[in-house]
Amino acid sequence: MERMSTVVLMCGLPGAGKTTYAMELVRRGHVRLSIDETVWQRLGQRDAGLVLAAEAYDQLKEEVRREQRQELVELMLAGRDVVVDYSFWSRAARDDYKALVESHGCRWELVHLKADRTTLERRLAVRNGEVGANSVTVGGELLARYLADFEEPVGEGEQVFVQSSS
Repeated sequence: MERMSTVVLMCGLPGAGKTTYAMELVRRGHVRLSIDETVWQRLGQRDAGLVLAAEAYDQLKEEVRREQRQELVELMLAGRDVVVDYSFWSRAARDDYKALVESHGCRWELVHLKADRTTLERRLAVRNGEVGANSVTVGGELLARYLADFEEPVGEGEQVFVQSSS
């Protein structure tokens, strides 16, 4: 009997620790899918000074998301464990990916990393000073918008890990 793939869906706000958690799963053999990394590979490394208009950036992210969705299907068909290192801000997006995973006979885990605003602000202040695919700058105004728009998973089969400010 073939082993069923596990797909871990990371969920949380910027600075909550999603990528750190995902990288630990990579060390255990999961394949990691990250829109930010792929966008960085296509843009950031070629020209660090390049700034895309918001519409062009959103279009590129959507293109990468579609490509990675297909890659996820291929990885599941190959029996690989995968961690999808996105934010999964909306319940609709989480439900969509859960249905995709289940339709391929695989199992999903929804990992919600929670952190209070102080912790997020502290971590983002450090991260905003770094350069790289996993260091997308998030300022106070953008964080406030993210906090307002995030649909926290409740009763969705999520595993919750709370990150403290200490």
